[in-house]
Amino acid sequence: MPQRPPYSLLELASVREGDSVGTTLANSVAYARHAEQLGFQRFWLAEHHNMEGISSSATSVLIGHIAGQTERIRVGSGGVMLPNHPPLVIAEQFGTLESLYPGRIDLGLGRAPGTDPVTARALRRDGLGAEQFPEDVARLQELLGPLQPGQPVKAIPGAGTEVPIWLLGSSLYSAQLAAMRGLPYAFAGHFAPRLYREALKVYRDHFQPSAQLDAPYAMLAVPAIAADTPEEAEFLATTSHQRILALFRGQPLWMKPPVESMAGLWNAGEQASVQDFLALQLLGDTAALNRQLDALLADIEVDELMFTVDIYDPAKRRHALDLLAQTQA
Repeated sequence: MPQRPPYSLLELASVREGDSVGTTLANSVAYARHAEQLGFQRFWLAEHHNMEGISSSATSVLIGHIAGQTERIRVGSGGVMLPNHPPLVIAEQFGTLESLYPGRIDLGLGRAPGTDPVTARALRRDGLGAEQFPEDVARLQELLGPLQPGQPVKAIPGAGTEVPIWLLGSSLYSAQLAAMRGLPYAFAGHFAPRLYREALKVYRDHFQPSAQLDAPYAMLAVPAIAADTPEEAEFLATTSHQRILALFRGQPLWMKPPVESMAGLWNAGEQASVQDFLALQLLGDTAALNRQLDALLADIEVDELMFTVDIYDPAKRRHALDLLAQTQA
Protein backbone atom coordinates (compact mmCIF):
# COMPACT_ATOMS: atom_id res chain seq x y z
CA MET A 1 0.00 0.00 0.00
CA PRO A 2 1.46 3.43 -0.91
CA GLN A 3 2.24 5.90 1.84
CA ARG A 4 -0.84 7.91 2.74
CA PRO A 5 -0.70 11.67 3.28
CA PRO A 6 -0.44 13.00 6.84
CA TYR A 7 -3.54 12.70 9.02
CA SER A 8 -5.03 15.46 11.16
CA LEU A 9 -8.19 16.06 13.21
CA LEU A 10 -10.93 18.67 13.32
CA GLU A 11 -12.67 19.11 16.68
CA LEU A 12 -15.97 20.84 17.50
CA ALA A 13 -15.78 20.09 21.24
CA SER A 14 -19.15 18.35 20.88
CA VAL A 15 -21.20 18.08 24.08
CA ARG A 16 -22.82 14.75 24.82
CA GLU A 17 -26.41 14.97 25.95
CA GLY A 18 -26.30 15.44 29.75
CA ASP A 19 -22.57 16.23 29.94
CA SER A 20 -21.09 19.53 31.08
CA VAL A 21 -18.82 21.72 28.97
CA GLY A 22 -16.04 21.00 31.47
CA THR A 23 -16.36 17.26 30.90
CA THR A 24 -16.50 17.82 27.15
CA LEU A 25 -13.29 19.82 27.13
CA ALA A 26 -11.53 17.25 29.31
CA ASN A 27 -12.51 14.64 26.72
CA SER A 28 -11.15 16.90 23.97
CA VAL A 29 -7.81 17.12 25.76
CA ALA A 30 -7.61 13.32 26.10
CA TYR A 31 -8.54 13.00 22.42
CA ALA A 32 -5.81 15.46 21.36
CA ARG A 33 -3.20 13.73 23.51
CA HIS A 34 -4.09 10.37 21.99
CA ALA A 35 -3.86 11.83 18.49
CA GLU A 36 -0.42 13.21 19.33
CA GLN A 37 0.77 9.82 20.56
CA LEU A 38 -0.38 8.26 17.29
CA GLY A 39 1.47 10.81 15.15
CA PHE A 40 -1.43 12.89 13.86
CA GLN A 41 -0.11 16.15 12.45
CA ARG A 42 -2.69 18.78 13.49
CA PHE A 43 -5.57 19.29 15.87
CA TRP A 44 -7.85 22.09 14.76
CA LEU A 45 -10.89 23.61 16.46
CA ALA A 46 -13.83 25.14 14.62
CA GLU A 47 -15.57 28.39 15.56
CA HIS A 48 -19.35 28.10 15.96
CA HIS A 49 -21.74 30.32 17.90
CA ASN A 50 -25.18 29.91 19.44
CA MET A 51 -25.25 26.15 18.82
CA GLU A 52 -26.32 24.04 21.77
CA GLY A 53 -24.09 20.98 21.70
CA ILE A 54 -20.94 22.67 20.31
CA SER A 55 -18.57 24.33 22.78
CA SER A 56 -15.78 25.65 20.54
CA SER A 57 -17.03 29.25 20.27
CA ALA A 58 -14.00 30.75 22.08
CA THR A 59 -11.69 29.11 19.57
CA SER A 60 -8.40 30.81 20.44
CA VAL A 61 -8.91 30.07 24.14
CA LEU A 62 -9.36 26.37 23.40
CA ILE A 63 -6.36 26.33 21.09
CA GLY A 64 -4.23 27.62 23.95
CA HIS A 65 -5.70 25.05 26.33
CA ILE A 66 -5.10 22.12 23.97
CA ALA A 67 -1.59 23.32 23.06
CA GLY A 68 -0.77 23.62 26.76
CA GLN A 69 -1.89 20.05 27.40
CA THR A 70 0.08 18.55 24.49
CA GLU A 71 3.73 18.73 23.43
CA ARG A 72 4.26 18.38 19.67
CA ILE A 73 1.04 18.28 17.67
CA ARG A 74 0.20 21.47 15.76
CA VAL A 75 -2.92 23.16 17.14
CA GLY A 76 -4.99 25.69 15.27
CA SER A 77 -8.29 26.99 14.00
CA GLY A 78 -10.43 25.21 11.47
CA GLY A 79 -11.30 27.92 11.41
CA VAL A 80 -11.59 31.39 12.81
CA MET A 81 -14.57 32.98 11.06
CA LEU A 82 -12.90 36.23 10.08
CA PRO A 83 -16.08 38.27 9.39
CA ASN A 84 -16.75 38.06 13.15
CA HIS A 85 -13.44 39.62 14.22
CA PRO A 86 -11.22 42.63 13.55
CA PRO A 87 -7.97 41.33 12.02
CA LEU A 88 -5.95 43.13 14.71
CA VAL A 89 -7.66 41.13 17.48
CA ILE A 90 -6.95 37.82 15.71
CA ALA A 91 -3.34 38.84 15.04
CA GLU A 92 -2.84 39.62 18.73
CA GLN A 93 -4.50 36.39 19.87
CA PHE A 94 -2.56 34.14 17.50
CA GLY A 95 0.65 36.10 17.98
CA THR A 96 0.28 35.39 21.69
CA LEU A 97 -0.40 31.71 21.02
CA GLU A 98 2.63 31.45 18.74
CA SER A 99 4.77 33.14 21.40
CA LEU A 100 3.60 30.62 23.99
CA TYR A 101 3.86 27.55 21.71
CA PRO A 102 6.45 28.37 19.03
CA GLY A 103 6.13 26.51 15.76
CA ARG A 104 2.90 24.75 16.76
CA ILE A 105 0.10 27.18 15.89
CA ASP A 106 -1.98 27.32 12.68
CA LEU A 107 -4.46 30.04 11.72
CA GLY A 108 -7.19 28.69 9.46
CA LEU A 109 -9.61 31.36 8.26
CA GLY A 110 -13.20 30.99 7.11
CA ARG A 111 -15.43 33.45 5.27
CA ALA A 112 -18.76 32.41 6.82
CA PRO A 113 -19.96 33.67 10.22
CA GLY A 114 -20.27 30.17 11.70
CA THR A 115 -23.76 30.96 12.99
CA ASP A 116 -27.14 32.43 12.12
CA PRO A 117 -27.66 36.06 10.97
CA VAL A 118 -29.11 37.23 14.29
CA THR A 119 -26.12 35.88 16.21
CA ALA A 120 -23.73 37.28 13.62
CA ARG A 121 -25.13 40.73 14.33
CA ALA A 122 -24.80 40.08 18.08
CA LEU A 123 -21.08 39.49 17.59
CA ARG A 124 -20.95 43.25 16.82
CA ARG A 125 -18.49 43.23 13.90
CA ASP A 126 -19.14 46.38 11.91
CA GLY A 127 -18.37 46.48 8.22
CA LEU A 128 -19.09 44.42 5.14
CA GLY A 129 -18.54 40.99 6.71
CA ALA A 130 -17.76 38.31 4.14
CA GLU A 131 -17.55 40.89 1.36
CA GLN A 132 -14.32 42.27 2.80
CA PHE A 133 -12.76 38.86 3.46
CA PRO A 134 -9.89 39.26 0.94
CA GLU A 135 -8.95 42.63 2.44
CA ASP A 136 -9.15 41.22 5.98
CA VAL A 137 -6.88 38.31 5.02
CA ALA A 138 -4.35 40.73 3.53
CA ARG A 139 -4.51 42.90 6.64
CA LEU A 140 -3.95 39.88 8.87
CA GLN A 141 -0.93 38.83 6.80
CA GLU A 142 0.53 42.31 7.24
CA LEU A 143 -0.08 42.33 10.99
CA LEU A 144 1.61 38.94 11.46
CA GLY A 145 4.47 39.82 9.13
CA PRO A 146 7.63 41.81 9.91
CA LEU A 147 7.13 45.33 11.22
CA GLN A 148 7.48 47.97 8.51
CA PRO A 149 9.00 51.43 8.99
CA GLY A 150 6.34 53.87 10.06
CA GLN A 151 3.69 51.17 10.48
CA PRO A 152 0.93 52.93 12.45
CA VAL A 153 -0.91 49.87 13.83
CA LYS A 154 1.07 46.96 15.20
CA ALA A 155 -0.02 43.61 16.61
CA ILE A 156 1.92 43.23 19.86
CA PRO A 157 2.36 40.25 20.23
CA GLY A 158 1.86 39.16 16.63
CA ALA A 159 4.18 41.22 14.47
CA GLY A 160 6.95 39.08 13.04
CA THR A 161 5.49 35.78 14.23
CA GLU A 162 4.29 34.90 10.70
CA VAL A 163 1.81 32.35 12.00
CA PRO A 164 0.91 30.11 9.03
CA ILE A 165 -2.39 31.22 7.52
CA TRP A 166 -4.69 28.74 5.81
CA LEU A 167 -7.85 29.51 3.86
CA LEU A 168 -10.81 27.19 4.40
CA GLY A 169 -13.76 26.78 2.12
CA SER A 170 -16.72 24.76 0.91
CA SER A 171 -17.00 26.39 -2.54
CA LEU A 172 -14.65 27.63 -5.26
CA TYR A 173 -14.26 31.14 -3.83
CA SER A 174 -11.65 30.43 -1.13
CA ALA A 175 -9.87 27.97 -3.42
CA GLN A 176 -9.34 30.80 -5.91
CA LEU A 177 -8.29 33.26 -3.21
CA ALA A 178 -5.87 30.77 -1.59
CA ALA A 179 -4.32 30.07 -4.99
CA MET A 180 -3.97 33.77 -5.78
CA ARG A 181 -2.40 34.55 -2.37
CA GLY A 182 -0.17 31.48 -2.34
CA LEU A 183 -1.68 30.09 0.86
CA PRO A 184 -2.43 26.50 1.92
CA TYR A 185 -6.05 25.49 1.39
CA ALA A 186 -8.45 23.19 3.25
CA PHE A 187 -11.76 22.05 1.75
CA ALA A 188 -14.67 21.31 4.12
CA GLY A 189 -15.71 17.96 2.71
CA HIS A 190 -16.98 16.92 6.12
CA PHE A 191 -20.15 18.96 5.62
CA ALA A 192 -20.12 20.21 2.00
CA PRO A 193 -18.80 17.41 -0.21
CA ARG A 194 -20.32 18.50 -3.52
CA LEU A 195 -17.51 20.65 -4.96
CA TYR A 196 -14.40 19.06 -3.47
CA ARG A 197 -12.94 17.86 -6.79
CA GLU A 198 -13.51 21.18 -8.53
CA ALA A 199 -12.20 23.27 -5.62
CA LEU A 200 -9.01 21.24 -5.22
CA LYS A 201 -8.37 21.41 -8.99
CA VAL A 202 -9.00 25.17 -9.15
CA TYR A 203 -6.57 25.65 -6.27
CA ARG A 204 -3.78 23.62 -7.87
CA ASP A 205 -4.31 24.97 -11.39
CA HIS A 206 -4.17 28.60 -10.31
CA PHE A 207 -1.66 28.50 -7.44
CA GLN A 208 0.90 31.34 -7.35
CA PRO A 209 3.96 30.91 -5.11
CA SER A 210 4.28 33.26 -2.14
CA ALA A 211 6.62 34.02 0.74
CA GLN A 212 4.69 31.50 2.85
CA LEU A 213 4.39 28.68 0.31
CA ASP A 214 6.28 27.87 -2.88
CA ALA A 215 3.99 25.06 -4.06
CA PRO A 216 0.29 24.26 -3.51
CA TYR A 217 -0.64 22.44 -0.32
CA ALA A 218 -4.22 21.19 -0.09
CA MET A 219 -6.04 19.43 2.72
CA LEU A 220 -9.42 17.69 2.55
CA ALA A 221 -11.63 17.30 5.64
CA VAL A 222 -13.80 14.17 5.68
CA PRO A 223 -15.99 12.45 8.29
CA ALA A 224 -14.77 9.08 9.57
CA ILE A 225 -16.29 6.36 11.73
CA ALA A 226 -13.81 3.57 12.47
CA ALA A 227 -14.61 0.48 14.53
CA ASP A 228 -13.47 -3.12 14.96
CA THR A 229 -16.26 -4.44 12.73
CA PRO A 230 -18.35 -2.95 9.92
CA GLU A 231 -21.48 -3.63 11.95
CA GLU A 232 -20.21 -1.68 14.95
CA ALA A 233 -19.21 1.22 12.69
CA GLU A 234 -22.73 1.33 11.24
CA PHE A 235 -24.13 1.38 14.77
CA LEU A 236 -21.77 4.13 15.97
CA ALA A 237 -22.57 6.23 12.89
CA THR A 238 -26.15 6.72 14.05
CA THR A 239 -24.86 9.36 16.50
CA SER A 240 -23.80 11.58 13.61
CA HIS A 241 -27.02 10.71 11.73
CA GLN A 242 -29.09 11.97 14.65
CA ARG A 243 -26.98 15.09 14.97
CA ILE A 244 -27.15 16.10 11.33
CA LEU A 245 -30.88 15.41 11.36
CA ALA A 246 -31.18 17.80 14.33
CA LEU A 247 -29.18 20.39 12.38
CA PHE A 248 -31.58 20.18 9.45
CA ARG A 249 -34.54 20.48 11.80
CA GLY A 250 -33.10 23.48 13.64
CA GLN A 251 -32.86 21.54 16.91
CA PRO A 252 -30.06 21.51 19.53
CA LEU A 253 -26.96 19.57 18.46
CA TRP A 254 -26.25 17.51 21.58
CA MET A 255 -24.45 14.25 20.80
CA LYS A 256 -26.86 11.39 21.37
CA PRO A 257 -26.10 7.72 22.01
CA PRO A 258 -26.13 5.45 18.95
CA VAL A 259 -29.31 3.55 18.16
CA GLU A 260 -29.91 0.14 16.60
CA SER A 261 -31.94 1.68 13.78
CA MET A 262 -32.79 5.13 12.44
CA ALA A 263 -36.12 3.80 11.20
CA GLY A 264 -38.86 5.97 12.61
CA LEU A 265 -36.42 8.78 13.47
CA TRP A 266 -36.23 10.21 9.96
CA ASN A 267 -38.29 10.16 6.80
CA ALA A 268 -36.97 9.19 3.36
CA GLY A 269 -36.21 12.77 2.37
CA GLU A 270 -34.32 13.46 5.59
CA GLN A 271 -32.37 10.22 5.22
CA ALA A 272 -31.30 11.23 1.72
CA SER A 273 -30.25 14.69 2.94
CA VAL A 274 -28.17 13.25 5.79
CA GLN A 275 -26.50 10.76 3.47
CA ASP A 276 -25.73 13.53 0.98
CA PHE A 277 -24.19 15.59 3.81
CA LEU A 278 -21.97 12.58 4.65
CA ALA A 279 -21.14 11.67 1.05
CA LEU A 280 -17.40 11.56 1.78
CA GLN A 281 -17.69 9.65 5.06
CA LEU A 282 -15.21 6.84 5.66
CA LEU A 283 -17.00 4.05 7.52
CA GLY A 284 -16.07 0.58 8.71
CA ASP A 285 -13.20 -1.53 9.99
CA THR A 286 -9.60 -1.02 8.83
CA ALA A 287 -10.09 -3.17 5.72
CA ALA A 288 -13.10 -1.12 4.65
CA LEU A 289 -11.32 2.13 5.49
CA ASN A 290 -8.33 1.12 3.36
CA ARG A 291 -10.57 0.42 0.37
CA GLN A 292 -12.38 3.72 0.80
CA LEU A 293 -9.16 5.67 1.23
CA ASP A 294 -7.67 4.05 -1.88
CA ALA A 295 -10.71 5.09 -3.89
CA LEU A 296 -10.70 8.64 -2.52
CA LEU A 297 -6.98 9.23 -3.02
CA ALA A 298 -7.03 7.74 -6.52
CA ASP A 299 -9.63 10.36 -7.45
CA ILE A 300 -7.90 13.54 -6.17
CA GLU A 301 -4.50 15.02 -5.39
CA VAL A 302 -4.37 16.02 -1.74
CA ASP A 303 -1.45 16.66 0.62
CA GLU A 304 -3.20 15.97 3.93
CA LEU A 305 -6.43 14.47 5.26
CA MET A 306 -8.31 15.92 8.22
CA PHE A 307 -10.91 13.74 9.92
CA THR A 308 -14.00 14.57 11.93
CA VAL A 309 -14.85 11.64 14.18
CA ASP A 310 -18.37 11.95 15.59
CA ILE A 311 -18.54 9.04 18.05
CA TYR A 312 -20.52 9.22 21.30
CA ASP A 313 -18.32 7.15 23.62
CA PRO A 314 -15.00 8.96 24.30
CA ALA A 315 -13.08 5.68 24.61
CA LYS A 316 -14.48 4.37 21.31
CA ARG A 317 -13.68 7.72 19.72
CA ARG A 318 -10.05 7.43 20.78
CA HIS A 319 -9.98 3.82 19.57
CA ALA A 320 -11.19 5.04 16.19
CA LEU A 321 -7.96 7.02 15.98
CA ASP A 322 -5.99 3.80 16.61
CA LEU A 323 -7.75 2.22 13.64
CA LEU A 324 -7.28 5.25 11.41
CA ALA A 325 -3.59 5.34 12.27
CA GLN A 326 -3.30 1.70 11.16
CA THR A 327 -4.43 2.69 7.66
CA GLN A 328 -1.49 5.06 7.28
CA ALA A 329 1.29 2.54 7.87
